[in-house]
Amino acid sequence: MSMTYTGGCQCGAVRFRVRGELKDASICHCRMCQKAFGAYYAPLVSVRGAELTWTRGQRKAFQSSNFVKRGFCGDCGTPLTYEAPDGTAVAAGAFDDPSQLPPVVQYGTEAKIGFVDRLHLLPGHRTEEDAEQAPFVLDIVSYQHPDYDTRSWPEEKHHE
Repeated sequence: MSMTYTGGCQCGAVRFRVRGELKDASICHCRMCQKAFGAYYAPLVSVRGAELTWTRGQRKAFQSSNFVKRGFCGDCGTPLTYEAPDGTAVAAGAFDDPSQLPPVVQYGTEAKIGFVDRLHLLPGHRTEEDAEQAPFVLDIVSYQHPDYDTRSWPEEKHHE
């Protein structure tokens, strides 16, 4: 039975659909992925053997090395793809339900930042627990695209 996954950028300008089995989710710690995602590591899902279709808009791309191109939304900057000669991977967080795609392997561990293995030990707080220090958190209205396909995305853009 073929699975269907959907996703896109945070503003909704770029959306995608993947049909097929996705079993190669990973985390890459290499410095190039850290910079591309602006994070300690990049969570990626290989779409090799599956059908990736862009259903709204077109991603822009940056040639980050002689072999790799990285796709992103030109409007909001959301990282979307890692495109290499051996296939394409999609940013795990860009899927509408990334919890369906747990990582099974880590790459680029030579650049892994030491504290990453201890993140689960840090104290955790729900967003509303920060209301005393930052009361605006109780009144946040998200302008991000919802985690499902829509017929269109709002014409009004909420970015600087």
